[in-house]
Amino acid sequence: MSLKTLYGLPKKVIFCKKTLISNQRPNSAIEFKHTSKSKKKTINIDKNRISDSWKFSRIKNKINYKLREKKLLRLLEKFRGKGDYDCIVPGSGGKDSCYAAHILKFKYGMNPLTVTWPPILYTSYGYENFKNWLKTGDFRNLSAKRNENFFKILTKLSIKNLLHPFQTFILGQKNFAPKIALENNIPLVFYGENEAEHGNPISDTRNSLRDNSYFIFKNFKDLRLGGLKVSEIMNEYNFNYKDFDDILPLQESRLGKFPLEVHYLGYYLKWIPQETYYYAVENCNFRPRPFRTQGTYSKYNSIDDKIDDLHYYTTFIKFGIGRATYDVSQEIRNDHISVEEGKKLIKKYDGEFPDRYFSEVMKYLKIKEEEFFKLCDKHRSPHLWKKVKKKWYLRHTANCDGTDE
Repeated sequence: MSLKTLYGLPKKVIFCKKTLISNQRPNSAIEFKHTSKSKKKTINIDKNRISDSWKFSRIKNKINYKLREKKLLRLLEKFRGKGDYDCIVPGSGGKDSCYAAHILKFKYGMNPLTVTWPPILYTSYGYENFKNWLKTGDFRNLSAKRNENFFKILTKLSIKNLLHPFQTFILGQKNFAPKIALENNIPLVFYGENEAEHGNPISDTRNSLRDNSYFIFKNFKDLRLGGLKVSEIMNEYNFNYKDFDDILPLQESRLGKFPLEVHYLGYYLKWIPQETYYYAVENCNFRPRPFRTQGTYSKYNSIDDKIDDLHYYTTFIKFGIGRATYDVSQEIRNDHISVEEGKKLIKKYDGEFPDRYFSEVMKYLKIKEEEFFKLCDKHRSPHLWKKVKKKWYLRHTANCDGTDE
């Protein structure tokens, strides 16, 4: 009997034998048409069970980063000193934005403007890291002032219709910086880690905004957010286009002839998460969580938003991939842990429910806790999950101990 699959996921579950990530992982961080009927692109794992993310990690080890740095120097020379600020670095004071802004300013002589799309619900330690980032680098910062009611409604819709707590946040996080760049006539934006690290098919050399559909769109009416058409949301909640402006990509007509370039610093410099963490601790007074992050074994990654933990839990529900799997895959790719160590960590932590901030998040969004758990069950794809004696179990796991193995 063929089991139903949701989200257009591959019917056959395959785990990369090198990184333990599965082919159920979506390869696009942003999807406007994210519905159960859409065909979702997932990461590629070849017939030998090797993922593109592993292949990229091996390629990265052979890259001559001295030559890449020379490319960076030529790029920076083109923009350095042009205007009050010569580049933009988006971030909220996490390890990656700390590293990117600080090294651009103090090693390469740039004068970055930092821009922040704030977390939905700041953690206290995340907010302290944000303040330390700006203070230690003496960075000027522009932070978005959102319509909280609008943002809360979209986040709630994304959870109810898509079980995706971060859809709206991710859109704002990606699209706020290019708009600030345009408004302030700063034609250079630096993001940190290259998406190719995770197997995503986003070229590390697509530097013109027009070459990257990730950041622009042509038809506002075609977009869907929170599982609904934008026009439906506008009619239902009496919103207008201006309410959506901060989170949506730039319209091509608005960009005009402005020569905006978007670069990933991770293309030019060897990007290793643990190293960016150590750099941020030493130079930006960055501090990890005072406790282990639920759902994984680490303390320093994606810690500034109270909804972050819930987001990773929903990826476990929808795709069978939890936060520990993401961390394990990254550390294996960087040769920090073995596959066997990774399997043990996934076994111990993946799918752990993040209850620390759960009640606070539900209260903020006005969602009943029991309703959230019903939504989780609704969004479990039958080809991934099986219910045994009123409990849900994965059919397939990285440890080969699922109900169907």
